Amino acid sequence: MFFELGYLRLPFSFEEMASNPPGQGFQKNRVAILAELDKEKRRLIQNQSMNNPGASIPLSRPALNKDFRDHAEQQHIAAQQKAALQHAHAHSSGFFITQDSSFGNLILPVLPRLEPE
Repeated sequence: MFFELGYLRLPFSFEEMASNPPGQGFQKNRVAILAELDKEKRRLIQNQSMNNPGASIPLSRPALNKDFRDHAEQQHIAAQQKAALQHAHAHSSGFFITQDSSFGNLILPVLPRLEPE
């Protein structure tokens, strides 16, 4: 049985995987598959550069795409924060602020400080 991975056909047997526990044979098979993928990738890159001689010149396009994705992601998060803030204010008597949190919190409650009596 062959397993097709896009353009690459690899020998693959479910019975073989089920009968062999993960170990040295599994690792050798994995290394062989990765080597074959790397060889195929290099061949495709070489063919592409032969067909397009100017393609070997690096363009700053990926950086632009990354900046665009980051900006779009920030806008999406800002929209989520706004929606969460509006929902919290409408359904709660507390006060909330938007916050960039490494824990994924879009808004945080604000607790008033009371003076000690």
